[in-house]
Amino acid sequence: MHDKEVDGTSVHEGDRPPSRFKASGPRRRHLAAHGLVAAWVVLALLAASVQQTLPAGRWLAVHLFLVGAATTAVVVWSEHFAVAMLHARLPDRRWSNTRLAAVNLGAVGVLTGMWADRPLLLGAGSALLIAAITAHLVVLVRLGRGALGGRLAPIADYYRAAAAALIVGAVLGWLLATGRGGPQHYAGLKLAHVHATLLGWIGLPVLGTLFMLWPTVLGVRMAERTTVLARRVLILTGGGLLIAVAGLAAGWRPGAVAGVAGYAAGVALAARLLARTVRRRPAISAAAAWTLAAALGWTLAGVVADLVLLAVRPLDALRDTGALLPVLLVGLVAQVLIGALTYLLPIVLATGPKERAALRAVLERAWVPRLVLLNLGVALLALPLPAPAGTVGAVSAGAGAAAFLALVVRVLLRSGRGLLRDAGEQAAAAARRSPLWGTAAGAVVIVLAVLVANSGGDTGGGTGGTTNAAGTAGPGAGTTRTVAVTLAGMRIRPARIEVAAGTALRLKVTNTDTQRHDLKIEDGPATPMLGRNDTRVLDLGPVTADREAWCTLPGHRAAGMTMDIVVKDGTTGGGHAGHTTAATADEDGRGPDLSADFSTGFRARDAALAPVPGGTVHKVELRAVQRTVEVAPGVRQRMWTFGGTAPGPTLHGRVGDVFEVTLVNDDAAMGHGIDFHAGSLAPDRPMRTLRPGERLVYRFRAERAGAWLYHCSTAPMLQHLGNGMYGAVVIDPPGLAKADHTYVLVSSQLYLGTPGSTAQVARMRRNTPDAWVFNGVAGQYAQRPLKVRAGERARFWVVAAGPSDGIAFHIVGTVFDTVYKEGAYLLQPDAAGGSQVLDLAAAQGGFVETTFPEAGHYAFVDHDMRHAEAGAHGTVEVTD
Repeated sequence: MHDKEVDGTSVHEGDRPPSRFKASGPRRRHLAAHGLVAAWVVLALLAASVQQTLPAGRWLAVHLFLVGAATTAVVVWSEHFAVAMLHARLPDRRWSNTRLAAVNLGAVGVLTGMWADRPLLLGAGSALLIAAITAHLVVLVRLGRGALGGRLAPIADYYRAAAAALIVGAVLGWLLATGRGGPQHYAGLKLAHVHATLLGWIGLPVLGTLFMLWPTVLGVRMAERTTVLARRVLILTGGGLLIAVAGLAAGWRPGAVAGVAGYAAGVALAARLLARTVRRRPAISAAAAWTLAAALGWTLAGVVADLVLLAVRPLDALRDTGALLPVLLVGLVAQVLIGALTYLLPIVLATGPKERAALRAVLERAWVPRLVLLNLGVALLALPLPAPAGTVGAVSAGAGAAAFLALVVRVLLRSGRGLLRDAGEQAAAAARRSPLWGTAAGAVVIVLAVLVANSGGDTGGGTGGTTNAAGTAGPGAGTTRTVAVTLAGMRIRPARIEVAAGTALRLKVTNTDTQRHDLKIEDGPATPMLGRNDTRVLDLGPVTADREAWCTLPGHRAAGMTMDIVVKDGTTGGGHAGHTTAATADEDGRGPDLSADFSTGFRARDAALAPVPGGTVHKVELRAVQRTVEVAPGVRQRMWTFGGTAPGPTLHGRVGDVFEVTLVNDDAAMGHGIDFHAGSLAPDRPMRTLRPGERLVYRFRAERAGAWLYHCSTAPMLQHLGNGMYGAVVIDPPGLAKADHTYVLVSSQLYLGTPGSTAQVARMRRNTPDAWVFNGVAGQYAQRPLKVRAGERARFWVVAAGPSDGIAFHIVGTVFDTVYKEGAYLLQPDAAGGSQVLDLAAAQGGFVETTFPEAGHYAFVDHDMRHAEAGAHGTVEVTD
């Protein structure tokens, strides 16, 4: 019997109701559970219908559906099917009800905490949800001990793996929501969270259940090799998911690609097995069969598309599943719920064959047009079509889902009335106190929580309504100022706006990111959710008090998407256009605003490497001197320099050349020395510290090729290097071929504030710079790109000056065919391989070469994204 029956339902005669559901108690529990699912879905549809005007409405709709509806359904049905397939005893009903209640309360806490930006509530909700799912996992494990088992017993492992995936996904979600993962890891953690929840918590139970449910719905014999293949599929999907989530969280794309490839292979193997089960005989429920088939098809399509995206695009460019979300959310999750409920609800709720047939007839009404509407909507949402197509798709999918939901509500009400009628007045009173009423109360609580959380201020966008802080006229009264604000890369730029009190402030907000963002002003207006390149204008009116602004999407504020609006007195100029400010890191620690403009007359450092001078002896004079230079857009900083620039001049020669460097200390405040890594000689005299006004001649022969660092040799070297006293020496390898363009990029850390001050030195020791830079200036080559023509060979010499950090040099859109590091070729053009990064520790150097394939703008970055986002980035502008 174990081979042919599932919970008392023969795979040949799957229409017979399980006897254990004849008792009114379990029926009430399942009725209440499906009422909970329906309540969550209703709330999700409401949020989706107003997502354009409701801040983070899209996020809320998705999570109401997944964290609420899907999670409740999976918890209920995975326990039910595990009991059936293991032929185990039912768990204590009170214990099951407690866990289900904890899941829903945890979900309410998570969603409300995120929505209202209440970290404590979010943490409590996350902890409760994780605890409830952990308890669910324990129950699933314990069910297998001492159970009779059977052919389908291995399917329970899918439910156990899914519970473990949700625990991991919940932890990742908490890290994202609180910002504890850090902005540099946001993209990878978000992708890991999405994969763990969608492919793990939802996908694995679906695959496992289909091995049993599919032949039962069709009314055919289960394939002989189902058990063996089910184990193989779990190894592929579960193991692949584990590798993928680990790879995504660690930012390791090859691991992520390999893991998703394994998962896709498992889904394909399951689809092949289920396709071979199809027979010509009519299915017990054609509506359920076609819906489940469509869900499996979208699952395979979505996973393959996910695999392709991960293989061809960097993780930080993906950020989330993008167009795959409707495929996985509606195509998979919604259709599985619809297909499973179409078949199972009549079995669970009916008391006999007549009632079961009647309930099934209700759920199958107009199933063909509903199925067409739903799947047409998924296709329109997923395909890269113009915006109107996406709107039509959303309406189509919503109509199909809402039509089925209406039928479910009708079935639940009909079954509930029958249950009350059969049980008599006493049972009716108990039913009124049952979890069904808890469902309604829970829905009301969630709606109220959402309304309260959204009542903190005006959420209107566009150029219309404003909410202004009251106050008396200040020095800026009557003045109107418009500031361009950019949303991108988990940052708001500018991060700080200074205005005179009373200034009427208007913000022109543009989202240039691939994902949607909005901007909410404290006690003021907000934009709607902005797609890529969308712009809205916010009118704040006269500003008389400091305010904060942020992106309201969950986790984005915690990850750093904030902006300060600061009221200054009338004597500062308020940072108006053309005003150059002194370094202010000691005051606010926010670092420079990289989106601002450089001062009038600013010239980016010429990164081109000058040719080797004639002769074999190169005489150079370097003067140690303090200079105030522009080190970031609009930020001037006092620097200690060699020759008035930081870094100092680049020296260029060949192996065997002699360098005769005259160092003159023109710094009246302190002593300086110099250390050339390119030479070999006793440091006692040539690297000694020179007092103000002294000079020495440092003579060395370049015996070895490479990219070398030189720097001040006076202690404390951390301060002298950190304040600009460093430079590069390039010694060409013998036989070095000519390149069309040769550039030198010296990477370093930038510490603002008074050089040598206690605050600055403390940041140096903590290794918390204000920016990371190329050639001494943050973001200079983003606004002043390097120039190359398509097809030309470009060579980039890179030296990591530190003082504490190295670099992972990468050019987006290219592959290096030549890599030379620390005096040796690691890769040359005639090799089959390529390279993506030149990794250098502090004080190391080398070069890479590439040919740009076509015209465009190619970003170069330190691929430690903390560094890139804080200044270590630029652009190569390639023309035809």
